[in-house]
Amino acid sequence: MSALLAAEGVGRRLPAENVTLVSDVTLSFAAGEFVAITGPSGSGKSSLLYLLGLLDRPTEGRVLLEGRDTARLSPADLAALRLARLGFVFQFHFLLPEFSALDNVLIPIRRRGALEGRAARERAMALLDSLGLADAAQKLPEQLSGGMRQRVAVARALANDPALILADEPTGNLDTRNAAQVFDIFARLVAEQKRTVIVVTHDADLAARAARRVHLVDGRVVSDEAQR
Repeated sequence: MSALLAAEGVGRRLPAENVTLVSDVTLSFAAGEFVAITGPSGSGKSSLLYLLGLLDRPTEGRVLLEGRDTARLSPADLAALRLARLGFVFQFHFLLPEFSALDNVLIPIRRRGALEGRAARERAMALLDSLGLADAAQKLPEQLSGGMRQRVAVARALANDPALILADEPTGNLDTRNAAQVFDIFARLVAEQKRTVIVVTHDADLAARAARRVHLVDGRVVSDEAQR
C-alpha cells in the first residue's frame, strides 16, 4: 500500500545565503500515524514540516501526497490541495481577532466551497462541540484562554476533513495542562479517526507520547524510531 505522504531525497537550500535548511530527507508516513519531529533549535524541524505541508517547495527531491508528485503542480493547484487534504496548527494560533470562534472555523470551509450556508455552520459547530468549545462559539479570540484559542485552531485545521494534520510547536505558548490537552486531541484524532498527525515539538515528554519519533540534526534525519 502506498504511503499517504512521502518525501524522497528532499532538501531545501538558500543558495544566496549559502544556507542548507534540510538535506537529503527520505521519509514516508502512513494513514493513522502519530509522528513527532524533534531536534535541537535550528535543526530544520519547521523547515521540514513546511516542505511536507507543501508550504515550501524543495530545491531537491520531491514530496508525494497520496501518490501524487506535488512538484508538478501549479501554485493554484498546490493551494487547492492544501485546502482540501491538509490541516495546519501553529505555535501562534493565527485566529482572526475580529471574528468569533465559529467564524474562524468557517473560513476554510467557505474558501473550499464544498459546504455552504447551514451545512457549513453545522460542520463548524460540530467541530467546536467535539473539542469542548460549543459554549465559546460566539466569543472572540480575546475572550478565550490560550488553551481554548489553540483548540479553536485545531477545529479550524479539521474544517475540511483533511487526511493529514501538521502542527508546528502547537504547545509552545501553553502551560503544561493545556499542552497535554492538545496532545490528547491529536492522539484521539489518530486513534478514533485514523488521521495522520505530524507534530514538531521541542518538548521531550510530549514527543514521547507519539507512536514514532523522527529526530533531526543539521537538517538531516539521524533517527526514525517507533516508540511503542
